[in-house]
Amino acid sequence: MHTHQHDEQFMRLALKLARRGQGRTRANPLVGAVIVDNGHILATGWHRAWGKAHAEIDALNAARKAGHHDLSLATLYVNLEPCCHQGKTPPCTGAIIRAGIGTVVCGMEDPNPLVRGKGMSELRAAGIHIRSGICETECRELNHPFIRYMETGLPSITLKTASSLDGKIATETGASRWISCEQSRAEVHRLRSRSDAVLTGLGTIRADNPLLTARVSGQSCSPQPVRIIIDSRLQIPPESAILATALQFKTIIAVRRDLVEHADADFLNRMRMATEAGAEVLPVNQKDGHIDLVCLARLLADRGFLSILLEAGNTLGNAALHAGIVDRVRMYIAPIIIGSNEAPSVCGDKGAITIQSAWRLHRTRYRRCGTDIVVEGTLCSPE
Repeated sequence: MHTHQHDEQFMRLALKLARRGQGRTRANPLVGAVIVDNGHILATGWHRAWGKAHAEIDALNAARKAGHHDLSLATLYVNLEPCCHQGKTPPCTGAIIRAGIGTVVCGMEDPNPLVRGKGMSELRAAGIHIRSGICETECRELNHPFIRYMETGLPSITLKTASSLDGKIATETGASRWISCEQSRAEVHRLRSRSDAVLTGLGTIRADNPLLTARVSGQSCSPQPVRIIIDSRLQIPPESAILATALQFKTIIAVRRDLVEHADADFLNRMRMATEAGAEVLPVNQKDGHIDLVCLARLLADRGFLSILLEAGNTLGNAALHAGIVDRVRMYIAPIIIGSNEAPSVCGDKGAITIQSAWRLHRTRYRRCGTDIVVEGTLCSPE
């Protein structure tokens, strides 16, 4: 016997398993699977990394290893509709049918046009009982970057800032270490490790010389995001920490395509220096003399960078908001007041003209992190 409560219990376990793949599944959704018979868990699995077995196959393999060969009365819980197309790995629907699973409970339909309901139809046609839409809100939230890419072709870009109570991100002399508290900084490292990439601009490299790696306490080898630097004219200092570690941590430098196509000797030399250091130079279309941010966002998404953390100063943060590529915001607000009109604020000097035209957050959450207040939510476009 099953109950709605049991469905939710096992689906939440599938979601918990799915999260284990954060930072490792690039371009693929996070998926967990649980095989249950008469209320007893027979096996679990999850999508461990891009190119590895999908969660359903992982769980079926685990069930076989544990000696469970008759699964006709078993129920497979999975947070995303099983795929029915040949990708990096074979379709999961075929394996589920061959395994003789009696019931499949899935959290949500796969937004991928190659699947989108076809996986469930295939399972139904094979005589498998289907229940869907269990914990759908949580399932959609977990795979928000994947859904956004499938629906818009854009990645999910989270603008992360640390500011004082009066909205300043540094003093008028540029000092910014450290506005946020130690707990907030540790949380940002965990956020990096769950992101496909960290995006910043040349201004931040020059001002802070950051590493932009994920250093998570208690984890000797946490997943590392790809570091992406927007540097239109390729002026990144050769001695920067980013270039010094580019062989160790994948680094992409986005430059103006027209400058690459008409490169002089000096620009070619800087390109050679960057590539020899281990960085990839990525030519991107320009707009008004700067990198076209929408073009860059689409390029990155098409290369599998679906969840991107934007850690930038007010110039790039402002430009990203105006370009419409930011869909989420996370702000760490410290209980300090910096003051001064000359001190840089969160989003520069190009803002809303009216209150109605301001960017607004919805599904907003507020919480404490150490001594800081964290405000996060999904961005609504200005009216």
